[in-house]
Amino acid sequence: MIITAPCVVSLTWELTDGQNRPIDELKEPVEFFYGGDDLLAKVEEALAGYEAGAELSLHLEPEHAFGDYRSELVCFEDRKLFPEQLETGMAFEGLPTGSVTPDMPADTIYLVTEIYATHVVLDGNHPLAGMSLRMAIKVRAVREATDEEIDNGSVSNTPLAVLGNLSRPPRNDLH
Repeated sequence: MIITAPCVVSLTWELTDGQNRPIDELKEPVEFFYGGDDLLAKVEEALAGYEAGAELSLHLEPEHAFGDYRSELVCFEDRKLFPEQLETGMAFEGLPTGSVTPDMPADTIYLVTEIYATHVVLDGNHPLAGMSLRMAIKVRAVREATDEEIDNGSVSNTPLAVLGNLSRPPRNDLH
């Protein structure tokens, strides 16, 4: 079967940064909805017309991957607004109740990047924002999408599976 929307592709890959330093390796095939929300647009564009067995190498600039790094998405909030058990790398949906940083997007996932006695540094950028990426992709299988997958625009119930285990850490609730 040729890759055309809508369908489901099963992929493996090696992901490195622009200097070929390893970031992620997807060794076991994972299914992604092609023509929906599961893959980056440039990845979908590159896969178009291929079939199982294809191997592709892609170079993605930040604007075609996770965007440029935006310093305005970094903020400092009072340590008292967070749970006692707080660790670097924890992710929170939105800023905590009582936050004082103005104009921060409420629907953003913020990662804890630093913890101090008086404040916490939060970063709303994707961990790969601002990075050029290289992907070596192998198409393991292609199948027709189910009606449910077509309706969801995704193989999973959560949108933006984009890069499998590179998605954000589990979210914590501060509200």
